[in-house]
Amino acid sequence: MTDYQRTYQDWKSDPESFWAKAAGCLDWHTPFDRAREGNRWFPGGRLNTCYNALDRHVLHGRAEQTALIYDSPLDRKQEKFSYVQLLERVARLAGKLRELGVEKGDRVLIYMPMVPETLMAMLACARLGAIHSVVFGGFASQELAARIRDARPRLILTASCGLEPRRVVEYQPLLERALESSIPVMVLERAQCGWHFREGQHPWSDSEPVEAVPVRATDPLYILYTSGTTGIPKGIVRDHGGHAVALQWSMENVYNVRPGEVFWAASDMGWAVGHSYIVYGALLHGCTTLLHEGKPVGTPDAGEFWRVIEEHEVVTLFTAPTAFRAIKKEDPDGSYLKERNLARFRALFLAGERLDPDTYQWARQLLQVPVVDHWWQTETGWPVAATCLGLGEAPTVPGSPGKAVPGYEVEILDEQGRPLPAGQEGAVALKLPLPPGNSPTLWNQDQKYREVYLDPFPGYYNTGDGGYLAEDGHLFIMGRLDDVIIVAGHNLSTGSLEEALAGHPAVAECAVFAVKDDFKGQLPVGMVVLKAGCTDTPELHQQLIQRVRDGVGAIANFKEVLVVQRLPKTRSGKILRAALRKLADGVDFPTPPTIEDASVIDELRELLSYRRR
Repeated sequence: MTDYQRTYQDWKSDPESFWAKAAGCLDWHTPFDRAREGNRWFPGGRLNTCYNALDRHVLHGRAEQTALIYDSPLDRKQEKFSYVQLLERVARLAGKLRELGVEKGDRVLIYMPMVPETLMAMLACARLGAIHSVVFGGFASQELAARIRDARPRLILTASCGLEPRRVVEYQPLLERALESSIPVMVLERAQCGWHFREGQHPWSDSEPVEAVPVRATDPLYILYTSGTTGIPKGIVRDHGGHAVALQWSMENVYNVRPGEVFWAASDMGWAVGHSYIVYGALLHGCTTLLHEGKPVGTPDAGEFWRVIEEHEVVTLFTAPTAFRAIKKEDPDGSYLKERNLARFRALFLAGERLDPDTYQWARQLLQVPVVDHWWQTETGWPVAATCLGLGEAPTVPGSPGKAVPGYEVEILDEQGRPLPAGQEGAVALKLPLPPGNSPTLWNQDQKYREVYLDPFPGYYNTGDGGYLAEDGHLFIMGRLDDVIIVAGHNLSTGSLEEALAGHPAVAECAVFAVKDDFKGQLPVGMVVLKAGCTDTPELHQQLIQRVRDGVGAIANFKEVLVVQRLPKTRSGKILRAALRKLADGVDFPTPPTIEDASVIDELRELLSYRRR
């Protein structure tokens, strides 16, 4: 048996003992009574996540090791903080939060850019036992207001602005439009933009340091809102104990990173990846975490990632496939990489959007290190399926995020909740109980949690994704179930159609979405972004259509491809296919609040207007 097979069997034969052993790596103020009770892990135990991420390492010999590297090509600034320096800053910030009235169990909303103080604010809340809710900087006022109403924070932490490649985003007007009541605000002023202080608003400062407050393992650490486009947003709750155990375990066994090494999660702090692997996972494991305020292209060029990896001796990078598609579009030959020495770099992990085999192969050939597609969700908080490099596995199947990680049992179900055989596509579900680290509920919405995740398939957690399992256990995620295109009664996944398009050598990235059709119900339309130097020609359109006919079949009725400069995406890199569908069908809708650049909607509305004439 391989290490992965042996570990998976160890978990499956006795899940409680498996996770109790994993929990022994942390410092507990009070030992837990038992490993699990229902869907709650380590009941009776008390600990503090901030203590385990900082104090523990200072006490055990890592005081002078670099804990945090901040690299901002937008601000032209770099900073490094050792574990003891970061602990001092966090403890003093926690003291200031306490001065402003924050206590254990209170909520603190953090509306900030990618700066060190954002990470410090999260850890300071955890130190007090307060519950933080990070909303990424620049989020629309309406959606920010909905999160403030739901979380009811005691305090809001913000900054005067965020930085984008071509603009400065002022936060004060956005925040003040969202505030419906008098909530104290503490503001970090940046050099690029000031803040007009009003009553109840305080400049960023610290106070006397405070010690970490022990909390129950089952107490909430944070709330992270998702899919909140209408009505009450979904507040994903993460607890202290299970979260810390799962993340520390994953750093070694999934990502194969050792304490003291530099780990870079190129994401936003407002997303689950930022929480799990910029802040908590890396620091709990004693790594050096890298916080980057920039983009894979445009700050200044498509060689930015290679510069950061070389300068800071990064061993593992975790980012979204869209980042590599952007690099591939601007620099298809990888010329910028030839200027760099990535001797310490040994693995690339990609998640957040389906990784097409063409991008996988391009990255693999360019970097000559393992390229690991893996799959998880905001709700799970850490990987469900992956190639566990720390357990001796190696990536083998392009297009698959790997096999189930120990802790998860993945099954494919039909509409009645019956398991399907290997190779047959259906709903991807996770057998209960879920392992530590998964969200046990939604904030103030226990019933909604059951309705969305547990009721559709009794005995399972409903992921909302469609896919299939191969005979050898490799999982294939074909897209959200609501992204399925139904052509004349035949269900087609966007993933299979996009895979066919993405394999063309001229295509940098693509999206396929459904449009209404009076005869067949729906038809698929493709949008492609071409690589630098490639030209849009009638011959190219025919080649792309033929690729889909060859790869998926004539049943797809794929006849239309549009070449565009860019696709509508969220800040985490997910393509907004539902928005494309509505644009094509002429449906009026509000601009999605998570979109990276709202101007692309107007561009595509004009492009697709021909379908409504």
